[in-house]
Amino acid sequence: MLFKLRILAVILLGTLTNNLFAQDTPNPEKYTAHNKGKFYIFWGGNRENYTQSDIHFKGANYDFTVANAIADDKPMGWHADYINPGKMTIPQTNFRMGYFINDHYNISIGVDHMKYVMRQDQIANVTGYVNLPSGELGTMYNDTYNNTPVNFIDHYTDYDNGTPFLTFEHTDGLNYVNSEISRVDDFSKLFGITNTDKIQINLTEGVGGGLLYPKTNAKVLGKDRHDDFHVSGYGLAAKIGINITFFKHYFIQGELKGGYINMNDIRTTALTDDSASQHFMFTQRIISFGGIFYL
Repeated sequence: MLFKLRILAVILLGTLTNNLFAQDTPNPEKYTAHNKGKFYIFWGGNRENYTQSDIHFKGANYDFTVANAIADDKPMGWHADYINPGKMTIPQTNFRMGYFINDHYNISIGVDHMKYVMRQDQIANVTGYVNLPSGELGTMYNDTYNNTPVNFIDHYTDYDNGTPFLTFEHTDGLNYVNSEISRVDDFSKLFGITNTDKIQINLTEGVGGGLLYPKTNAKVLGKDRHDDFHVSGYGLAAKIGINITFFKHYFIQGELKGGYINMNDIRTTALTDDSASQHFMFTQRIISFGGIFYL
């Protein structure tokens, strides 16, 4: 009998202790309450705008600058190539992976695959000279240019014969390989959201810099183009964006990014003496989809 009472006392004491500790133990924190130690990765698409740019071309027997050249991006719209492993580099895309060093700040690396196409249907002033030797394809353009207006669409009519005056684009692409440091803040309460493990709204801002690694497609005075990737310069950028995270791990993120690109060593033709240089500002609108999780 005494033994049974002792067992009952132990059970009652244990139950009382558990109840006391249960009352003092707070609710477990939500997964989304902290970011430190989390890893994220995303993939998306972009659109760009560029400021006008002076593009300087030089090589054996020519040296000229196209002033205030206008350029555009080359969008595809919503397309299956964005998720086709064999064609993912064709559209304008963004890839990024990063790591949270604390709850608010993360560091990342990524590639902004933009596209830059100099408008062919424009008139721009050209300054410099072309003095190609007899027998070369582009001798029809031999002249001294002194802020001379050039209609590039008219000078494109002989393209089928391999002798356009100039076509110039970074379409494979204007590859901005960069690193960023970004801050993230949870703004869910402003929208009345209390369970951030179901949906969380974050504001993100960041700055970064990196290298330009374009594959430039250019036709200069009918010369054979250079068809390879080449480190051509550097870029700097800042961004602001909204991140909406669903069910702890999945998110959609929209960003507005603006920056400066300076390329002083652009390969244009198969001849190593031929090159171009330019610098300009850009804005980029990005929509991406990704995941976030602890390593």
